[in-house]
Amino acid sequence: MAALNVLMIGTGEYTTGFVGTGGSASDKKVGVVGLTLFDLRRRGKVDQLGMVGVNGTKFPAIREHLHKNITQFYNGLDTSFQSFPGDDQKDPDAYRAAIDQLKPGDAITIFTPDPSHFPIALYAIERGIHVLVTKPAVKLLAHHQELIARARERKVFVFVEHHKRFDPVYSDARFRAQKLGDFNYYYSYMAQPKFQLDTFKAWAGKESDISYYLNSHHVDICDSMVQQLGYVPVKVDATASKGVATSQGCVEETEDTISLLVTWVKQSDPTKRGIAVYTASWTAPNKSGVHTSQNFHYLASGGEIRVDQSRRGYDVADDSVGQVQWVNPFYMRYAPDEDGNFQGSTGYGYISIEKFVDNCRALNAGTTTLDDLDAKGLPTLKNTIATTAILEAGRRSIDEAREIKIVIEDGVWKLE
Repeated sequence: MAALNVLMIGTGEYTTGFVGTGGSASDKKVGVVGLTLFDLRRRGKVDQLGMVGVNGTKFPAIREHLHKNITQFYNGLDTSFQSFPGDDQKDPDAYRAAIDQLKPGDAITIFTPDPSHFPIALYAIERGIHVLVTKPAVKLLAHHQELIARARERKVFVFVEHHKRFDPVYSDARFRAQKLGDFNYYYSYMAQPKFQLDTFKAWAGKESDISYYLNSHHVDICDSMVQQLGYVPVKVDATASKGVATSQGCVEETEDTISLLVTWVKQSDPTKRGIAVYTASWTAPNKSGVHTSQNFHYLASGGEIRVDQSRRGYDVADDSVGQVQWVNPFYMRYAPDEDGNFQGSTGYGYISIEKFVDNCRALNAGTTTLDDLDAKGLPTLKNTIATTAILEAGRRSIDEAREIKIVIEDGVWKLE
């Protein structure tokens, strides 16, 4: 199969690890998307690479950052890419000119602020370009359904980067849940430390919230577990706390922690209902020892599953850091192999992107179809519509101080 040409849209922490002062303070110091695609190019699965930002003046520093921390660290790994806009330009619509240089069957990745996902994805889809978009796919249910329709028309693959589906523990839990009977209760918690708000201050509370950013992980995991059992969400009631993020310099509208209470109903037997509580926060302690605290509890008629991925039995004490840290090499393994090459292909952050690349290549080669990809249970647009419905309903519930209903009529999802 032919190698895939990929344009990376967004130059920030998740793509490059560069946040303006060099390496990120998070656990993604050299990024995820760029490093993975550079390695996939080394392995022959990817060919031409490009990168798009708004501020082209950042590219010299980004290239220096990638050369120092990737090329020189991983046995000369090639980190070259074509960039848009020019190094002396700023252009919020640079992605258009960059996408226009692609050909049908090429692909883009979108790791940009949440409100920009829809227009960028739609622009690419209309030109026959495959799309990997970070979660949340979009903020509005109507936009999600429009993308489904347009992608079908153009026969392109749109993959939502729900990497937690490929965490081996979460994946195993999803498999085991199918044998535990009817869904009854789910609780999840996901949080990141307050210093993360320094990175997100430009958009936190203005363009999106912590539920879209973090609850999206576990809402999707829960949906992927109970959707196979025939359950759909029917109502959402949300609440939020405030006061800490604003003290960190965020705008007054910024919530600290958001909880969504969701009721699920089994379509074949509406007397069977399940409830779920999804909680997300970006005001966890700075010195908690983990970058992302994450756990869930799943209860069914025939058993239960408990997963705590905050501390995985692996801790590191480093005097230069000043605290014990619980690290997560299962997500991205940054240690080089014995030859000095990057060896992170077993990490679920890498696997998520590689699955997108592999399936785009297969679709281009005619060895798979969009229906096949939906049937595999991958996080396609069709398979993630409930997540968007729940996240938008949660936002509306907080803003309107009421419960929001989710209704499905003739295959069309609506919020009431």
